[in-house]
Amino acid sequence: MNTTIDDMDSDPTPEGQLTLQELAMPGDTNANGDIYGGWLMSKMDLAGSTTATQLAGGRVTTVAAGSMAFLRPVPVGSLVSCYTSVTEVGRSSIRVLVDVWLSRPGTGENYKVTEGAFVYVAIDDNGRTRQISG
Repeated sequence: MNTTIDDMDSDPTPEGQLTLQELAMPGDTNANGDIYGGWLMSKMDLAGSTTATQLAGGRVTTVAAGSMAFLRPVPVGSLVSCYTSVTEVGRSSIRVLVDVWLSRPGTGENYKVTEGAFVYVAIDDNGRTRQISG
């Protein structure tokens, strides 16, 4: 993915299916009152794995996360929305693009925060790679 920050910031609307929404809470902030990037990445991984699990018809594991740039800080109290779209399906792997948008309750503000590509591999009950059912 060779997306620049300018490309990401120019997206007028979220892409993909709304997969996860969560309110950013005070316990997830740094000393400046902004949400930690790691918290946001964990929500992106959860949204991506939800989509991959449904497509794979069972258990998946995260094997890679592409680079991402954070366009703006996420203030506490924001509604964080993760949108997912499948960009590639292999024999046992699935690549999911996660697009993250923020809504500020009471202000009407909606804007993109980041995006990232995550790769998942379908695994069996023993943790071994398996072919995607379908």
